[in-house]
Amino acid sequence: MIAFVAITVFLVVTLGLFALGSVLDQRNARARLIRERLATVEKPAEREPTEELALLRDEMLSEIPAVDTLLRRSERIANLQTMLSQADLDMRAGNFLFLCVVIAAALGVVGLLTPGSGFFAGVAAVVGGLMPYSFASYRRTRRFRTFEELFPEAIDTLARAVRAGHAFTTALELITNEINEPVAGEFRKLFEEQKFGMPVRDALLNLTERMPLVDVKFFVTAVMLQRETGGNLAEILDNLSYVIRERFKIMRQVRVYTAQGRLTMMLLMGLPPIIVVTMLLMNPSFIRPLFADPIGHVLVVVGITLQTIGYFVIRKIIQIQV
Repeated sequence: MIAFVAITVFLVVTLGLFALGSVLDQRNARARLIRERLATVEKPAEREPTEELALLRDEMLSEIPAVDTLLRRSERIANLQTMLSQADLDMRAGNFLFLCVVIAAALGVVGLLTPGSGFFAGVAAVVGGLMPYSFASYRRTRRFRTFEELFPEAIDTLARAVRAGHAFTTALELITNEINEPVAGEFRKLFEEQKFGMPVRDALLNLTERMPLVDVKFFVTAVMLQRETGGNLAEILDNLSYVIRERFKIMRQVRVYTAQGRLTMMLLMGLPPIIVVTMLLMNPSFIRPLFADPIGHVLVVVGITLQTIGYFVIRKIIQIQV
């Protein structure tokens, strides 16, 4: 009972601190935005000597030639390297896979030291192997989200520069000096590629490969059509920026409408582990057969499988494409 009260107090205090931090963070959000913009104006984005863009792509999957040759036979490994680049992780696919194996082996050894060693070791090894991939996927998603938030501002900057008389390729450089990362870095690569002689069409297509987002594809399609058929580029960019902002409004409304589904998903995914931990603390003898008996191992696997299926089903329901 004392342990249950301690856990309850801990959860209440943690949630209270989290709520307080969220309120303070929201109040300081506008101040942080103003400071970031002032810092951008006072000190334009500059490349460090070590950040010079290479003329040739570094497409090696491993620094070991034999391993690199072996990894190139798999298209999934190449896609993994692309994902690491999109997540802004300076790591080759070979090193990343080695890190996954090391973490899986380490957690597997730790699992062997617990009761029911075989079952826990297998679960720990699988979780350890997936941890680096989950982190990279999280970094990639967060970077894409940040890019989408700053992208309309970049299009507005490009439209103002074109309207002021700058060439399109020159206006790209202005974005690298006025917009924060990751937009500045991606447009810097776009500017450098076409400056080194790559056709603008190919450089724009490379941008869609690095940032496979719907808004970026709209932008690249609009620019390529304007360059081939003519028209007022500034007006096209203004309309595109308006469409993207309206799309964000609809997406926020969708998040409001699907809030109940997301909350249900979090409760269904978090409730079983919380119940298991609570029972281990309050009445260990009651739930220990679930981990010590072979039938209990089967039930745990079935439960985790059903939880996973339920997670993806609910996620499919609440993810509405806009």
